[in-house]
Amino acid sequence: MTQQAPSLPDSLAVEQRGSVAVLRLSRPRKRNAIDDATVDAMGAFFASPPPGTRAVVVHGEGDHFCAGLDLNSLTETDTTEGVAHSQRWHRAFERIEGGDVPVIAALHGAVIGGGLELAMACHIRVADRTAYYALPEGQRGIFVGGGAAVRLPRLIGLARMQDMMLTGRTYGAEEGAAVGFSQYLVEPGEALAKAVEVAERAAQTAPLTTFAVLHALPRIAEADPRTGSLMESLMAAVASGDKDAKAKLREFLEGRAPKVVRG
Repeated sequence: MTQQAPSLPDSLAVEQRGSVAVLRLSRPRKRNAIDDATVDAMGAFFASPPPGTRAVVVHGEGDHFCAGLDLNSLTETDTTEGVAHSQRWHRAFERIEGGDVPVIAALHGAVIGGGLELAMACHIRVADRTAYYALPEGQRGIFVGGGAAVRLPRLIGLARMQDMMLTGRTYGAEEGAAVGFSQYLVEPGEALAKAVEVAERAAQTAPLTTFAVLHALPRIAEADPRTGSLMESLMAAVASGDKDAKAKLREFLEGRAPKVVRG
């Protein structure tokens, strides 16, 4: 049964499924558009996930994942307030990307504007075939402000993002998976179940390995090759010395761990 944490606004709900917390955007009549209260609550949630949580799934109620920023919050914003508003989103989404647990997004329907920025802050994205991606800010006289300018070019390339901003181009689920919007593509209605499955697998990763993947790997990828190689060696030595890693290696050597097979 879904239980809403007392600290969450009506626009969010959380359900605990063992070691996986499922966070639901719950404004279906607004296509799950995000307002400031929702942004602040997401930041607080990811700063301190429920005890025992080893992975989080984010999904949207109704027909869409998230149609982006609730534009009502921008109509009376001046330039100074606009900078603060953008940084508010940055802080919240950095807690997703730079937190202590893997975050998997289950995508369907509209994944546009701020909704796409939310999805890009997650570590793994599972999309069903109804998902579509767009950045309509350019056609509305505004600019992205929730981290898309930093994260999206790394995933799909600068030229593709410029095309989306300048022309309003929309990517469907299949083309989106091919260029990097999602890592998994499933049939309509199956994104949440697949995302939970992926989260349950991620939750079994040794804690120190999870730390290395979430915190060291992004920095290694951005470093120059020699610095990155050194960081990799140091992190490999630290991770392999962890008691959880040693236990998993023993399981494999003793034939008690599953072998790698084609997915």
